[in-house]
Amino acid sequence: MCLVPEVYFHVMKLKRVALIAHDGKKDELVEFVKRHKAWFSQRELVGTGTTGGRIQALGLDVERLASGPLGGDAQIAARITEGHLDAVMFFRDPMGKHPHEPDVNMLLRQCDVHNVALATNRATAELLVLAVNEGQA
Repeated sequence: MCLVPEVYFHVMKLKRVALIAHDGKKDELVEFVKRHKAWFSQRELVGTGTTGGRIQALGLDVERLASGPLGGDAQIAARITEGHLDAVMFFRDPMGKHPHEPDVNMLLRQCDVHNVALATNRATAELLVLAVNEGQA
């Protein structure tokens, strides 16, 4: 008997993942992706500016969009709205001041509106990877 509602099966098979990190969290996201490189190599990745470039440097294929403050967050939100993303891993720096905070809030809102899995820190990202792995077992 499966304890996971059927509506969430798409999360366990997610293929398209956005990767975003505030400056103070980029190193942490890169280390996370490096640790789970095999998992990420099986997915279509999209990332904002510098974050996407740093993930590409690990040898992964990443479609790079604009940096967050220059519209990258809005581009990710648009992809969510269009149904082109299954999950977002956005390692946020809750202590930093971000001039593009309205775009960040809009992106987070679109995840909620469209029921897209969202991990805003390493602990939640680990759980998302674990859930997907369990769903494929």
